[in-house]
Amino acid sequence: MKAPFSPWLAAQAEPLKELIASLSSHYDYVSALASDSRGFRIVASQRNRFVDRSTMTTERGVVVRVHRDGLYSEYAFNADDLRDVHALAARMRRILDEQLGVLAAVGVKVYDTPGLEDTPLTIYAEMETDTLPEDADLETLMKTLQSYSDRAVSRDERIVECQAQLSSTHVNKMFLTAHRDERQSYVYSEGTIAVIGSADGRTEMVREGASGRTGVQVIDELAETIDGAIDDVLKMLHADRVIPGEYEIVTTPEVSGLIAHEAFGHGVEMDMFVKGRALGAEYIGKRVGSDLVSMHEGAKCVVDVASYAFDDEGTPAGDVTEIDHGILKTGICDALAALRLGTLPTGNGKRENFEHKVYTRMTNTMFDSGKDTREEMIASVKKGYLLEGMYSGMEDPKHWGIQCIIARGREIIDGKLTGKMVAPVVMTGYVPDLLGSISMVSGDRCSYGNGACGKGHKEWVKVSDGGPYLKARARLG
Repeated sequence: MKAPFSPWLAAQAEPLKELIASLSSHYDYVSALASDSRGFRIVASQRNRFVDRSTMTTERGVVVRVHRDGLYSEYAFNADDLRDVHALAARMRRILDEQLGVLAAVGVKVYDTPGLEDTPLTIYAEMETDTLPEDADLETLMKTLQSYSDRAVSRDERIVECQAQLSSTHVNKMFLTAHRDERQSYVYSEGTIAVIGSADGRTEMVREGASGRTGVQVIDELAETIDGAIDDVLKMLHADRVIPGEYEIVTTPEVSGLIAHEAFGHGVEMDMFVKGRALGAEYIGKRVGSDLVSMHEGAKCVVDVASYAFDDEGTPAGDVTEIDHGILKTGICDALAALRLGTLPTGNGKRENFEHKVYTRMTNTMFDSGKDTREEMIASVKKGYLLEGMYSGMEDPKHWGIQCIIARGREIIDGKLTGKMVAPVVMTGYVPDLLGSISMVSGDRCSYGNGACGKGHKEWVKVSDGGPYLKARARLG
């Protein structure tokens, strides 16, 4: 079935067009982004059960952007304000004019940014899904999630907790200007199993997830991860700590995705280029990895939670080749940063919600596949680890250092898995060194969309990442 476009948004189209027409007599560019996204989150564990009718991306409201005299300003409002368009337009003009004038009044240096083009464009995308979150049987889903938690803790007394959660969001967005009418409706869902084990004063956790641009059917994928998660937790309770040093590593697709996100995430978000805060700006056209390294970024490069038809500035979704056989080709860009840099937007302008400003943000960040196999990679390792599972990561865009916290490593000696495990594992390095050491890339790849990304410490948006198995060298500790 197709996810139907929001009737509420459809009803706001004409009032918003009237508002845009009224403001256009006073400003040289006016756009409106209207959002109406609904969803739910269910959590079941041994200690807690609840249903929340909101998710990270549920919202209802409108944000208007205007441009005049080289400056942009925005005004966000909720549904009730559209009842009197003329009063709203008058109030917005007064407030927006004050905003545009305050910087000049205090003598602050500003970017003199050109006006955005308003070439005609129409998009109407109702994307395929299996179940709408507003139609889901939440009671049955809760029972299923609780059964997952009960099943985990009943298997072994060392399993002290298992939290199972599922969320699903029906995203509806409409972008309007004097010449554009873009509308999209899609569903994305994600589920997570977090198994916690404890023994002899040590506690470990394994988190497994499932995600996709689909409905609640991802709950069935979660069931398939439980036994493996329990097995790994029980082994991690007796795992050694890794001896710090440089090792050959083979990364699973999930860990490859973490590297992709941290290595070429914020570091090639080109609004950081405008501010001089990213080393990536100095490497365009230069080598940043081995010949085996190619990487794509964009809402179209894979179908997962961060895939859409257009971004929050009305730019159609893109598929950007960031790295081509080791050479950094370009970064990603929102519309205003593109104007300031003299380049084109890539469809990566995203807001946390309608009350927040647009930044250049990641969508799907993926290593391309190669021709090797996992088995060939393991067989080629003299001494190292197969790295699995992820906890978190950080990067320093200014100096291009990364840190990835990985759940566990399986020891490889003379081309064979020994059965020994180390946990957890911290991988650090300088991005060009890490990517330059990649010597094998598998022919398969996966994407993972259970995470989110902040701009600094805030401005959270959905992202996904992934890739194939990779063989490289890295510092572990």
